[in-house]
Amino acid sequence: MTVFEQEHYTENFVQCILNAIPGGAKGATLVVGGDGRYYSQPAVQKIIRLAAGNSVAKLIIGQNGLLSTPAASHIIRQRKATGGILLTASHNPGGPHADFGIKYNVENGGPAPEAVTNRIYEYTGKIDHYVLQQGSDVDLSRQGTVHFGALEVEVIDSVRDYVAFLGEIFDFGAIRALLTSGKFPVRFDALHGVTGPYARPLFVAHFGLSDAAVQNATPLPDFGGGHPDPNLTYAASLVDAVEREGLAFGAASDGDGDRNMILGKGAFVNPSDSVAIIADYAERAIPYFRGGVRGVARSMPTSGAVDRVAQEHKYECFEVPTGWKFFGNLMDAGRLSICGEESFGTGSDHVREKDGLWAVVAWLSILAYANREKPGTSVGDVLQAHYNKYGRNFFSRYDYEEVSSDGAKQMIEALRAKFTAPDFPGTQLGQFQVAHAGDFSYSDPIDGSVSRNQGLFVRFQDGSRIIFRLSGTGSAGATIRLYVEKYSNDAKEYAADVQAALKPLIQLALDISELQKHTGRSQPSVITVCQTLFRACTDRFLVILRMHRLPRSLRAQTRSTQCTCCVQQSDVRR
Repeated sequence: MTVFEQEHYTENFVQCILNAIPGGAKGATLVVGGDGRYYSQPAVQKIIRLAAGNSVAKLIIGQNGLLSTPAASHIIRQRKATGGILLTASHNPGGPHADFGIKYNVENGGPAPEAVTNRIYEYTGKIDHYVLQQGSDVDLSRQGTVHFGALEVEVIDSVRDYVAFLGEIFDFGAIRALLTSGKFPVRFDALHGVTGPYARPLFVAHFGLSDAAVQNATPLPDFGGGHPDPNLTYAASLVDAVEREGLAFGAASDGDGDRNMILGKGAFVNPSDSVAIIADYAERAIPYFRGGVRGVARSMPTSGAVDRVAQEHKYECFEVPTGWKFFGNLMDAGRLSICGEESFGTGSDHVREKDGLWAVVAWLSILAYANREKPGTSVGDVLQAHYNKYGRNFFSRYDYEEVSSDGAKQMIEALRAKFTAPDFPGTQLGQFQVAHAGDFSYSDPIDGSVSRNQGLFVRFQDGSRIIFRLSGTGSAGATIRLYVEKYSNDAKEYAADVQAALKPLIQLALDISELQKHTGRSQPSVITVCQTLFRACTDRFLVILRMHRLPRSLRAQTRSTQCTCCVQQSDVRR
């Protein structure tokens, strides 16, 4: 039995959420739904009983318990709800022996801020009872309103309002004209997550395509045995289809619908580049932004590609810690329109979550606009034009998973001492001279809160960056994340392999951190953006990402291997 199925476990946690709701649970209206992973339906029934027991006034539940995370954010905002309880573990695998999660979103539709999550955590340490009302299960398959005691339960169409909202943001007619021209074949992969029911009406009913334009569209409790993470490894069938069938556009989203991957034949769109390109085209290609873009933002580890777009357009630009909640304050204050993270998250102020389908339709809008300007424009053409105008940010992330927590902490503390030393700026490290270094701190310009220790960074005189972050300590150890970035405005370098371009920085990062000494690890578990030129292997040009990740059970069986195209080694499942 998994932890989340243990007796009282889910009830206790949901009760902690209800206890921590700002203003209290009594009389509240809450939105409930999730990605359909294993245990979602039993969890919804428990939430209904607990909500009734705690005098919640109303629950708005997606049909069959399904709501994508961005759709839930929209419903919270549309219905002016108190908040929402979302059943998801994002892009993690699902099933009886995999992951399940519950999170709370506040009244703006975004993730709960630290003040709320801290209260939830405090209650988990002292809870001694929960309050529920017994009764028969509510039929979640039928839309309509029923009562569970005094609690009003409304089961809604999970898809309709969100898709209609996208129709207000984008020019569906322009997209349809491109996609039905016969010259721009596309494919969307829902990875058996929640976005399938949303993608079908978009691509079929609104964009005029056949059902074949959407694959893996049925949400499954275990995501069909796959990994609902939109990258070129876990969406390999889509990648193969794009190349084999010569598709002009391919896209995928994760289990709960808040992440995205964009590619075309011969081209993969780095998530950092994606947010920059969307920001660059927004006012021209997307009706929602024709009144102007109020500002752009990125998480600190995300490449600075969008910064140059902001400078060109004179947009206010923010660098925030990792976590979508930091974008929400800026959006609520009217200072942010478009934002993104390097971990395949892109969004805007239409909701308060990152939004995978929104990003996909944004790219289709850009391509529709570009093809009106110049027929035949491809994803690769858009990328190349962006590099020609703004230069290119070479970027990669390396995750060292399940390392010793003690060793990871020792490494981070040693780096902190080095990076914060007053004499470190100006230091020559090989071919790189330190311009600025430290432990990233963010002062929220809206509420004045300060978030410290958000990642150790060193920026060099040539604009290159190295970043170290520690994430996820616990019984399975810690995860060290290493980010490496180099900027070039030399057109002769734009087609270079990312790993080759970053090799000197990668080696420097390993040297100054003494990562192997502290962790015993010579290779990363995950290379999040390992970009290679596919023609080095097959004579076909493809800018491709590989995220090499192993299940924990197989980690000990790994063999080190190295593709002839790649500089950096990684653990690869054989």
